[in-house]
Amino acid sequence: QVQLVESGGGLVQAGGSLRLSCAASGTRISGSAMGWYRQAPGKQRALVALVTGGGTPNYADSVRGRFIISRDNAKNTVSLQMNSLKPEDTAVYYCYYGRSSTDPFGSWGQGTQVTVSS
Repeated sequence: QVQLVESGGGLVQAGGSLRLSCAASGTRISGSAMGWYRQAPGKQRALVALVTGGGTPNYADSVRGRFIISRDNAKNTVSLQMNSLKPEDTAVYYCYYGRSSTDPFGSWGQGTQVTVSS
């Protein structure tokens, strides 16, 4: 069974930076999609950034140029460097693992809160 454990959330002022990390166990992430989704209060969960099994990164328009996703297959981890944070980035961020971004059998972490104050 795949387990994903996130870390690195917290409170930051607008313009600041945070780095989220996700450690996977129970599987090897090499060749699979790994990424980050977020859910703000009253909104649906939405893709933030995802790196495909082939290593291609994809970003939501709202974060492109500010966030950087990276994966380390040897360490079985995926990270999200978030720069120039805005209050609208406030959400619970979830780590995701699956064969693709739309894998119905994909796995999720428990979520980590990111709060950006203005």
